[in-house]
Amino acid sequence: MEKLANASWEKLGLTASHAYILMLAIERPGIQPSELVKNLLLTPSTITRLMEKLETRKLIVRTTEGKLTNVYPTPKAKAMLPELKECLQEFHQAYTSLLGREESSRLVGHINKLADKLP
Repeated sequence: MEKLANASWEKLGLTASHAYILMLAIERPGIQPSELVKNLLLTPSTITRLMEKLETRKLIVRTTEGKLTNVYPTPKAKAMLPELKECLQEFHQAYTSLLGREESSRLVGHINKLADKLP
């Protein structure tokens, strides 16, 4: 699954994890890294490493307010949103064509149930 996901965003020079962080930052400007950890089920250190790469590419900006860090998309990132959505659709089509519509729906349902059970 990860291989399919990364192949979908490869044309933008992003991994799936980078793309999902970027889409969340665009959807929720000012999102905090702790929310990214919860949404993406990745470790804080992994989120930090991924964000550093996005900052280097000038796709996000992190600001600190007191003890809180907020993540904002740059105008360059916002301009990529249509392409990001297109890549997401390609990923969905790739795993649906591989597994079939019914099986892919079941898989997504199982993954969501498992994610809900995690702390």
